[in-house]
Amino acid sequence: MKADTLTLKALFQKDVRYVIPTFQRPYVWNQEDQWEPLWEDVRNTAERYIDELRLAEGNNPLAEERTGSHFMGAVVLQQRPTASAEIETRDVIDGQQRLTTMQLLMDAAQEVLEELEAKAEALRLSRLVLNAFVEGDQAFKLWPTSLDRDAFRAAMQNATTPTEFADSPIVQAHDFFRLQIREWIEAAVTQEERGERIHGLETAMFGLLELVVIDLATADDAFVIFETLNARGTPLLASDLVKNYILQTVTAQGLDAESLYSSEWKPFDEAWWRTERKQGRLVRPRLDIFLNYWLVMRTAEEVTSPEVFPRFKAFVEDEGKKVVEVAGDLRHVGATYKAFDDIDEFSAAGTFLYRWRVVEAGSSTPILLWLFSQPSSVISEDDRQRCFDALESFLVRRMLCRLTTKDYNRLFLELLSRLSKAGPGEAVPAFVGYLSDQASESRRWPNDREVQHAILDLPLYRLLTRGRLRMMLEAIEDSLRGKFAEESHVTRGGLTIEHVLPQSWQEHWPLPDDATGIEAELDRERLLHSLGNLTLVNGRLNPALSHGAWQTKREMLGTHTVLHLNKDLLQTYGGGEWSEATIRQRGAALADQVMKIWPAGAAAG
Repeated sequence: MKADTLTLKALFQKDVRYVIPTFQRPYVWNQEDQWEPLWEDVRNTAERYIDELRLAEGNNPLAEERTGSHFMGAVVLQQRPTASAEIETRDVIDGQQRLTTMQLLMDAAQEVLEELEAKAEALRLSRLVLNAFVEGDQAFKLWPTSLDRDAFRAAMQNATTPTEFADSPIVQAHDFFRLQIREWIEAAVTQEERGERIHGLETAMFGLLELVVIDLATADDAFVIFETLNARGTPLLASDLVKNYILQTVTAQGLDAESLYSSEWKPFDEAWWRTERKQGRLVRPRLDIFLNYWLVMRTAEEVTSPEVFPRFKAFVEDEGKKVVEVAGDLRHVGATYKAFDDIDEFSAAGTFLYRWRVVEAGSSTPILLWLFSQPSSVISEDDRQRCFDALESFLVRRMLCRLTTKDYNRLFLELLSRLSKAGPGEAVPAFVGYLSDQASESRRWPNDREVQHAILDLPLYRLLTRGRLRMMLEAIEDSLRGKFAEESHVTRGGLTIEHVLPQSWQEHWPLPDDATGIEAELDRERLLHSLGNLTLVNGRLNPALSHGAWQTKREMLGTHTVLHLNKDLLQTYGGGEWSEATIRQRGAALADQVMKIWPAGAAAG
C-alpha cells in the first residue's frame, strides 16, 4: 500500500480504467451539498490563479506556485491483475462519488470549451476523460456501477442527453457543471478576460486540484483497510479541550472551578450543543462550530477548524486575558447564538435569518454574533436591523448576479475590524459605508442594472438552487401583501416553483406563427427559466397544472390560488396570451420589486 498526493493530470492523463465495483452504491451526490461547493472551489482556484498570473506578468509556473493546490479529498484504489497489453485497471474501494463527479466536471468543461472553439484546450482536457486508441466503453477512464452505466455513457457524449436520463443524478450533475462553466466563461467582459478564464480553468483542472490517492496492491485486504479508514472513533473535540483548559487554568489560579463551571460553562453541556451540524464540508458539534465563530469575531482573523483550541489558548495567554472574563463572554455570546433558533421566524430579524440561512453565507456568522450580542448602548435594535438589511441585500444581489464568494472570508473579517472600532451610533454608517465602498469584482455590491439583467436574461431556475430561488419568490410574495392581508408572510420552504410556460411546451404552447427556426426556439428556452416565467404554487396544485395550456392554468390558478404573486399574474396577464413578450414584461416588473426589497448601497441602510 502506498499513498501519494496526485493532481488530476497525474491521476487521469495516462491510459487507465478506474472501475467502481457493483457492490458500491450508485451515484447520489446532489447540487446543494456537493456540486455547488465543488464548482465554487474550482472556480475560486481558477480565479486565484488568474490573479496571480497577472501579478507574475505571465509567468505560468510562478503563478501556479503562488496559487497553491486545492485539496479535493481522498480516494482508495486497488490494482487489478492485468496483462501487459491491457489497459491498467484499478477498483475504486473508497471515493467513488468524488471520482465520478470529477470526471463529469472535466467532461463538461471539455464540452463547453469545444463549443466555444477553444479546440486546443478541449483536446487536452479530453485526455483526462477518455483513453486513446480504444473503442466502446473501454475508452472511459472511469466506469461506474451497473445501475449508472447507461446514464454515464449518455452524459459523457458531446450531444443532447436523451430525456430518458433526465432524472439521473449523473446527467443532472453533468448539465449543472456545463451550465456553470459556460456562464462563468461568457460572463467575461473582454475577449482577453475570456481567454484568461479558459486558461485558468484548464490550469486548475490539470495541476491545481489534488487528491490523496491510497493505492493498494493486489494482495492487500481492501475491506480491512476500508473499515479502518471509515472507523467511527470518539476523538477529543476542540470544545472538550477548551473546557478542560478553562477549568484547569481557574484551578491553578486558586479559584473555584466548580462555581465557574456552574455559572459559565454548564449551559454548554446541554444536548443542543452536542448536536452535529454541517459547516462547509465538515460535520461538527454545534459547540465546536460556535467556538470557531466566536474566535473569529473576537480576533477578526481567520481560524480554521483544526486551529480552534491552539488559537483559543493563544488568545487568552498572548493577549493577557482573564480566563474568568473569557468564560463569561463565551456564555453570553453562546446564549445569543443559541437564541437564533428562538427568534420569531416572521419578525424582521427572523426573516433576515431565514433568508441568510438559505443563501448559506456562513462566513458572515461572526458579524451576526457581534451585532446580536452588543448592548443597546453600542447599537440600537433599529440600527442592528438596518445592518441586517444591508447584508441581506449585498448577499442576495451577488447571488443573483452570479458573483464569486471567494473573498467573503477576508471581506467580513475587515468589516468586523471596522465595526469593532465604531463608536455608539456609528455602526450603520461603518457597516453600509464599508460594503458600498468595495470596488473589486470579488466584493462589489451589484447595482440595479446588473440585477435587472440577471432577472431578465439569466436562466435562474437552472443557476440557483431551488431553496434560493423559492426564497426570492417568497420575498416577492411578502412584498405584494399589504397591511390588509390576513397573513403578512407566505409559508416558507413549503411551496413549489412552477413554470408558467412549462418546460415541456411543445404540445400545448406552439411558437407564434411569425416565430420560426432555431433562434425562436433558443429564445424561448432562454426565457423559459428566467424569473418572469416562474411562480409559486402548493405541492398539490403543481401536478394539476403540469404541462397544461395557458387557459387551463389560468382557470386552475384563478380557482385555487391565494397567493398575491399569482393574483397579480392573472390580473395583469390573464386576459391575453402568455408569450415571450409577457415573460419579459413580468420579468421587468419582478425586477423592480426585487430592487425595492433589496436596495443597493446607501439606500439599503
